[in-house]
Amino acid sequence: MIKQILNNEDKQMIARMILEALPEWFGIPEATEEYIMESAEQLFFAAFIDGKAAGFLCLKETGRDTVELAVMGILKDYHHQGIGRALFTAAKETALKKGYSFMQVKTVKLGCYKIYDDTNRFYLSLGFKEFEVLPTLWDKHNPCQIYVMALK
Repeated sequence: MIKQILNNEDKQMIARMILEALPEWFGIPEATEEYIMESAEQLFFAAFIDGKAAGFLCLKETGRDTVELAVMGILKDYHHQGIGRALFTAAKETALKKGYSFMQVKTVKLGCYKIYDDTNRFYLSLGFKEFEVLPTLWDKHNPCQIYVMALK
């Protein structure tokens, strides 16, 4: 079951529980803490299985017409079960209702790390298109791939 979470403390609690369980993707404590803190002010969607949070996704406005898939995490036991796609669908529908025209997402460029290659393929499977690579946005070892999608 996918639910939009409105309570800021609930958002941060869910984000913390899931991100801390995914150190392969969220292994930089300062960055993880920033995702958790910022999640309180973002559109927040959570997936629940048997009453427990199994994943979440946050959207952040980056411009009048654009929203960013700012952070997403699914507990490893629930990977490849359609939860990420269901979260994305709920988030996309909400973004459309709120009048956004575009969605973007940033990740480490395809070909740098196997674990992020899976992430890239997931975003491409959702319909995102390659927009730009910023080789030093994060650092030279983690070139930032930006994907975009028209919502309308």
